[in-house]
Amino acid sequence: MRQFSFTPKRRKKKALSFLAILLLILGIFVIYSFLTFRSISAKGKVLVASAKELKTAFAKNDIDLLNKEFKKFSGKYNDFQKSAKSVYWAAFIPYVADFKNGVEAGDYLVRAGDESIKAITPYADLIGFKKGQASFVEKSAEDRLQTAILTLDKVLSKVDPISEDIKQAEIRLEKINSRRYPKKLGKTFVRERIENIKEQFTGLASLFVEAKPLVKKLPEIFGSDKEKTYLVLFQNDKELRATGGFLTAYAVFKIKNGKMSVQRSKDIYTLDDSISVHPAAPKEILAYHKGVTRFVIRDSNLSPDLPTSIELFNSLYKNSGEKVNYDGIIMLDTNVLVDMLTIFGDTEARGIRFSAEPDKRCDCPQVIYALLNDIDRPVGYIKEDRKGILGDLMYQLFYKAIGFSPSKYWGTLVQEMFKNLQERHVQLYFVDANLQKSVERLNFAGKIREYDGDYLHINNVNFAGAKSNLFVDQSITSKTTTEKGKIKREVRIEFRNPYPASDCNLERGGLCLNATLRDWIRFYVPKGSELVSFEGSKKKTQIYDELGKTVFEGYAEVTPMGKAEVVVIYTLPDNINSKDYKLLVQKQAGTYEDKLKVDVNNKNLFTGVLDVDKEIKLR
Repeated sequence: MRQFSFTPKRRKKKALSFLAILLLILGIFVIYSFLTFRSISAKGKVLVASAKELKTAFAKNDIDLLNKEFKKFSGKYNDFQKSAKSVYWAAFIPYVADFKNGVEAGDYLVRAGDESIKAITPYADLIGFKKGQASFVEKSAEDRLQTAILTLDKVLSKVDPISEDIKQAEIRLEKINSRRYPKKLGKTFVRERIENIKEQFTGLASLFVEAKPLVKKLPEIFGSDKEKTYLVLFQNDKELRATGGFLTAYAVFKIKNGKMSVQRSKDIYTLDDSISVHPAAPKEILAYHKGVTRFVIRDSNLSPDLPTSIELFNSLYKNSGEKVNYDGIIMLDTNVLVDMLTIFGDTEARGIRFSAEPDKRCDCPQVIYALLNDIDRPVGYIKEDRKGILGDLMYQLFYKAIGFSPSKYWGTLVQEMFKNLQERHVQLYFVDANLQKSVERLNFAGKIREYDGDYLHINNVNFAGAKSNLFVDQSITSKTTTEKGKIKREVRIEFRNPYPASDCNLERGGLCLNATLRDWIRFYVPKGSELVSFEGSKKKTQIYDELGKTVFEGYAEVTPMGKAEVVVIYTLPDNINSKDYKLLVQKQAGTYEDKLKVDVNNKNLFTGVLDVDKEIKLR
């Protein structure tokens, strides 16, 4: 048999041939990857441009234009996805897997968008979109609301499939691991951007899922099956109370098949006068209020947890001669009035013109001063139902809302009402347990929240301090430090009132707005926290457990042209994790521009306005 052997020359030649083939394959792969990337990138840029056009179409509230632009966007997304699929074979590479999950999530969102637009198109003019042939604007104001309510169940038939598409998108986005990406690439914060996108989408997806039970019940809430009765309680946030403001007026309205009728709109004192015997005031009122010994409805919102305060309200309301059996309670503060006047313009009630324009007399919207001037200024005669004007004004604004063409104002109005729900200027309570559970999950029920990390809620109550919350600013500084696994907290609040005192001489007819703020203050912190010190309280500090939290309670005063400071230092219980530290700061209802600064281990994590609940995490 003939023997073959490889000489060094033949080995070199074979190695070169193998290397040439390898380089050729590598070159083809590089060229293919480059061309694929260029194709995907080019189609991605086209898609981004189409998305901007779609956003512009949505802003114009034109349903025909929105349909047209969405079809374009959907087609371009399909082209982009086809190009993207060309690299899915390499999904064993983590970055390609992330890309694949992101594209698939986008596909589910496009499906959700398509279902949503199909659902609203037949009824577009009912919900604020312009339409080629709109019949809704030809109806009377009452018929518009009725038509909108009776049509809701048809529009909402697509909620379940839309919800499933959003859920599938969330599942795929959740698989993307932001930690495998660099913190920064050039000037772009890559990892932080990915984390923010995931968190924002998760928040929106959760909101949609949590809102679904409530959304599907909307026709029922508006009386599609049987007549509903609702109690509206107006809170004056310029005299801040635990749930958002002093209970100043109330209204009762009924709704059946979208037909609404106002049964009553009166001063809160009328409700108190309808109770023959009032019990003795609770210890909190005796300790901090001024000259009050009886427990009255207008002082019943003592708890920062709205359902708990409503229990106190009901304990008195059940004995009222004005009592009605209600299906729900809607709490509103003055911010709702200002927003509605901003949208609909000047409005008259009881011969008084109200506006959202600035008023130099109080450095606040004119409606605030006009209401306080009419309600609180002393007069030489008995002024009956003086605070019922709030209900009259809301009634006029409501009829303005349903009297205009929906495409003109309804979209803006819905956005503002949603914002007011998030900021707790509107709070909801339902007798129906399932509905109540839904609004609690959405955080629209004014409930003190459960949380598995660090927690802070500061609750201020103005007891007999005039309307001084109109003038007092509040700044909160939170500092967290960790030493040997033990977490220590310092919370500092600075109150400032830069305005002069009002003329509070009632005999001269002075309008007493700015006086010394008498502030009952409570810090709600994780249960098991231990107080180290409480500085700035003019009364003995109280410590107790309530609403699943530990509470540190005190009392402060802020004079006109003056300031005050309260500093609380405490340690957290051992079950709070110092490695993955996170903090939920829950906003008090009825507050506006409280400044908040959060530092953890000498690192600033947040500086801004506490306008909604803030969850702050140490990454």
